[in-house]
Amino acid sequence: METAILSRFRKETKEELETHILSFWMNRMIDHEHGGFYGQMTGENVIHPTAPKSGVLNARILWTFSAAYRILKNKRYLQTAIRARQYLSDHFYDVRYGGIYWSVDYTGKPLEKKKQFYVLSFAIYGLSEYYRATGEQAALQEAIDLFHLIEKYSFDKDKNGYIEALTRHWQPIADVRLSAKDANEIKTTNTHLHILEAYTNLYRIWKDPLLYRQLKNLVCLFLEKIIDKETGHLLLFFRENWESKNEIISYGHEIETSWLLYEAACVLEDAEIINRVKKQLPLLVAAASEGLQPDGSLIYEYNKVTGAYDKDRHWWVQAETVLGYMNLYHITGNEAAFRQALKTWEYIQNHLVDQEQGEWFWSILPDNTPDKSQDKAGFWKCPYHNARLCLKNNINF
Repeated sequence: METAILSRFRKETKEELETHILSFWMNRMIDHEHGGFYGQMTGENVIHPTAPKSGVLNARILWTFSAAYRILKNKRYLQTAIRARQYLSDHFYDVRYGGIYWSVDYTGKPLEKKKQFYVLSFAIYGLSEYYRATGEQAALQEAIDLFHLIEKYSFDKDKNGYIEALTRHWQPIADVRLSAKDANEIKTTNTHLHILEAYTNLYRIWKDPLLYRQLKNLVCLFLEKIIDKETGHLLLFFRENWESKNEIISYGHEIETSWLLYEAACVLEDAEIINRVKKQLPLLVAAASEGLQPDGSLIYEYNKVTGAYDKDRHWWVQAETVLGYMNLYHITGNEAAFRQALKTWEYIQNHLVDQEQGEWFWSILPDNTPDKSQDKAGFWKCPYHNARLCLKNNINF
């Protein structure tokens, strides 16, 4: 019975990937006039052709279509990956100082030139996946070069961990935030998580001793600094010396961390690290589970200072919930985790997928209506969390 359910689940995720996600980005988001991809589509499905284009969006498109081609072998996906790879190379690389720009304008001219290490990590993620799909050596070398830049400028050799951002010239910058909603702190869980993710994918194809040490160090940082030993929740913001400045519980980041951390440990092939992560995994999932709702969804976050819950059901949180619980099921055989993954998937199909226009809504509001005030596609709304859910459940990669 379980095998039949899994088979149906894989069929449904593949259909969702190709029907509503990949086709949307290929058919509606390619900028044929100025190159690359449009920078924004509103929640009402209106393209803003002059919107800025973000490095995060472009790098995530690169990862998504590279992975889709590698797994599904559809040449249209390869063509889209090539487009994303070329646009990244032509417009987001800082030829003079190295690294990746945060954003460019709609014509491809540099706009925000700061070096946010979050976007460098996604460029590594995309380029390493492109190499896995195509074998292009130049893409691998570019990923390696970005790894060395992160290690040179972001890694804190004295106190450990990675700082958030520097100026274009690799100098200190006053505002290191990814977005206005974030705390302006020098180290964050979000950036560490996505450096971990990028280094994991790079280590699959480049068995470098320094990369091995730094990836292992990242796993240990999560186990020893980032996960609160008393509650199992993630601490999100830190001072330089790892003093926590945490006021928010982010359920989505917790469930996402649970499976990315295990994936990193497995890629390292270190038995001790794998066992340490396995012990932590159920505790981290249990902490995230505090945000579960009876309908199968996971709410966004909780403010520990005000006691207020943000009960929006964000698209990326639901995608990571399915991945996190399915990962726990495959590792432990926990049938409750299996049922939760399927229940969240059912919620996604019934509420988040835009069956008429394609892609997923940004979020579902507490009254169960889609939040169309937020982008359908844009700086942060990319084919990444949802595509990865569908891809990962169709092949073990």
